[in-house]
Amino acid sequence: MRHLFAAFDLGKDKMYGHIKKSKRRGEFLEFCRYLRSLYPADVRVAIICDNFSPHLTTKRNKRVGQWAEANNVEIAYTPTNSSYLNRIEAQFAALREFTLNGTDHAGHSKQGSMNRRYIAWRNRNTDNPRLRRIVKRANVA
Repeated sequence: MRHLFAAFDLGKDKMYGHIKKSKRRGEFLEFCRYLRSLYPADVRVAIICDNFSPHLTTKRNKRVGQWAEANNVEIAYTPTNSSYLNRIEAQFAALREFTLNGTDHAGHSKQGSMNRRYIAWRNRNTDNPRLRRIVKRANVA
């Protein structure tokens, strides 16, 4: 199994993604550090997350919250069962349509390659009519 960590910059209409073997707090923080590196330190970055446990700032493990506070990052969470409020979900609908539907990838590396190629293509073709149609249909918030 592989996991896609992804982010969507609304202002730039750009998607970012990293594929990892596991989806734990350490991998999440690694991806957050990458996102933070894309912007000047004085620019506040907001990262919208679902309530998956590696994303959370908890009493038991405060690494996410402490890192965010020290790095001018705000971690905001969608309400439980409301992932549709996160604008990246519509981008995932397009990713599924372009890279996963009707396919039978030979393995994780081939599927990962398709996902990476799609993200690069998507960022170069933000005005593609089919892409826009899929995203518009999936955006409910």
